[in-house]
Amino acid sequence: MSDRNHMHQNVDQNRGDDGNINAYRRQFMASVVGISGVATVATIAPGIILQQAQAKPADEMVTNKVRWGLLIDTSRLTDGGDACVEACKKEHGWGNEKLSNKEQDAQWIRKVKVTEKMTGHVTSLPVMCQHCDTAPCVDVCPTGASMKRADGIVLVNKHICIGCRYCMMACPYKARSFVHETLTDQRPYSPRGRGVVESCNMCVHRVDAGKKPACVEAAPEAILFGDLNDKESDISKALKEFGGTQIRADLGLNTGVRYRGI
Repeated sequence: MSDRNHMHQNVDQNRGDDGNINAYRRQFMASVVGISGVATVATIAPGIILQQAQAKPADEMVTNKVRWGLLIDTSRLTDGGDACVEACKKEHGWGNEKLSNKEQDAQWIRKVKVTEKMTGHVTSLPVMCQHCDTAPCVDVCPTGASMKRADGIVLVNKHICIGCRYCMMACPYKARSFVHETLTDQRPYSPRGRGVVESCNMCVHRVDAGKKPACVEAAPEAILFGDLNDKESDISKALKEFGGTQIRADLGLNTGVRYRGI
């Protein structure tokens, strides 16, 4: 899969020294706006397809036999998700930037507190890209940089991202960030660069190597990772027995991340 291979290179190599979006990007966006005037959002329709699946050998292409997902039990998150956030920062090298404006911080995953108005009960949970089956970010992307793999993982191809930020506006979970300033300390397996959008990629480099995402390893007692298409997987059995809640289920996005205790 060529797009995945290209993503392992440094994103900034096609930019000028000043890190500005190149002339091609400006020209492309001018043509898009000139033709359409506005960005259009495709109709969102829910749907769940369950199939039997087996583990993918390393030399086999990604297929839709598998759909990766997470089940997060907030009642078992003793720190409310702090360990998950820190593990993600360490794995992907974000959160340590010296930014001129702290409001520009990356948010691949963030800790959210929800307070019930009547009782005052507070629930804390980690929120990241929800890896929607029908992903609004993919629908609105003019270049195809926002994409969903056959196995359900939503990614950003940063080589063709033009920084329009349509996907950020479309995401109902505020799960995406825009890189405003030049970055250092790049991870070869998780490239980042100025002028593009980024978000949780479910640690795709780990998943493809047969490992679990970093946040799952940081909170194994609270987070299940597995194949939603496999009825015999631990995550599918837990969802069948205990259920799981989607954030903004009313949108019908069929998220790959589910929660208990919210």
